[in-house]
Amino acid sequence: MSAKTFLYAQSGGVTPVINATAAALIRTARAAGHRVLAARDGILGVLEERLVDTATLSDAMLDGLNHTPGGAFGSCRYKLKGLEDNRREYERLVEVFRAHQVSCFFYNGGNDSADTALKVSRLADDLDYPLQCIAVPKTIDNDLAETDNCPGFGSVAKYVAVSILEASLDVMSMSSTSTKVFVLEVMGRHAGWIAAAGGLAARQPGDAPQIILFPEIPFDQDRFCAAVKQSVERHGYCAIVASEGLRDASGDFLSAAGSRDAFGHQQLGGVAPAVAAVVKRQLGYKYHWAVSDYLQRSARHIASATDLAHAQAVGAAAVALAEQGSSAVMPVIRRLSDQPYRWEIASAPLDLIANHEKKLPRDFISEDGFGITEKARRYLQPLILGESFPPFGDDGLPRYVRPQLDLLPRKLPEFSA
Repeated sequence: MSAKTFLYAQSGGVTPVINATAAALIRTARAAGHRVLAARDGILGVLEERLVDTATLSDAMLDGLNHTPGGAFGSCRYKLKGLEDNRREYERLVEVFRAHQVSCFFYNGGNDSADTALKVSRLADDLDYPLQCIAVPKTIDNDLAETDNCPGFGSVAKYVAVSILEASLDVMSMSSTSTKVFVLEVMGRHAGWIAAAGGLAARQPGDAPQIILFPEIPFDQDRFCAAVKQSVERHGYCAIVASEGLRDASGDFLSAAGSRDAFGHQQLGGVAPAVAAVVKRQLGYKYHWAVSDYLQRSARHIASATDLAHAQAVGAAAVALAEQGSSAVMPVIRRLSDQPYRWEIASAPLDLIANHEKKLPRDFISEDGFGITEKARRYLQPLILGESFPPFGDDGLPRYVRPQLDLLPRKLPEFSA
């Protein structure tokens, strides 16, 4: 393949390892003689022609990105409307690609990003512009179809499992005279993958978390309170992992805040205090709660080595797919075995991924609805294996990097929708 110009962008909520994907993609493309541009702040940066040339990033900076959390190029929550609703936005994207002679667009994100890449690919065909579009997987929610797991999830799973393990030791040591119930809220609007990962901390019967609250299982207050009471009476305390997407029997979120984000997703206002309030009102136990929120998706200091390898592999594979002439596809992870954990990279068409959501299977959830099964453990355990610590400086803090990103001169008028 002759030298080409590629454009890379990050989308949606970031992960502990999304920059490792970017670094692998840039390094692989650079080694093959290709030029890689990057958009500032995701698809919004493409629309507004805020682009940088990654040739300015040294090899040392790319090494630094491998262990730096956040999104080095900036991400965004900006959902493009349908082609029929706002064709002008898509035409603008193609105008930017054409102006900078971009032959392949890499969009590093989740479901909405896969949908965007698919739509841009189709419009480029309509406008007779030769553009490849490749979605690159990333989401801590682990809900993308066609891939065994999603880069970013393994590190968040490790953080959540370690956090509930450590917090439970604190609660257990104080439970005779103080806090008896601890609730840790984790992300997961519709799928309980992250909540399930907390179950890895329970290596023996009775270990914390004694209760996991999944979005796939309707919240039953009476059953929940009975389980909390049983745990406190049996173990002296109860540790709970609760998914932010927990719903009641009517399907309503327990923590709906009444607003929506840019993707149209309902904003959730905090399920942990809602669950803790039930404990206080019905059982009278002293409680504490915590919301892992951004901490879980930025905790690069305890990233999974397996997850890092996945993140790097999909970045490199995306370039290989581009060189093969592929378009409207995503590199995906295929599991070959659990023990030992073996995997490979394959590809899948975007029309099987875009707007599809992989929920936690019912047979991954225990019969009582409050824990995980051995099948779930076999799936989850390999994804948190290994540690990939960032280098630490003399000040005791991680040596994270922040690349200087100078914008290229504009070639087009400012964008107006």
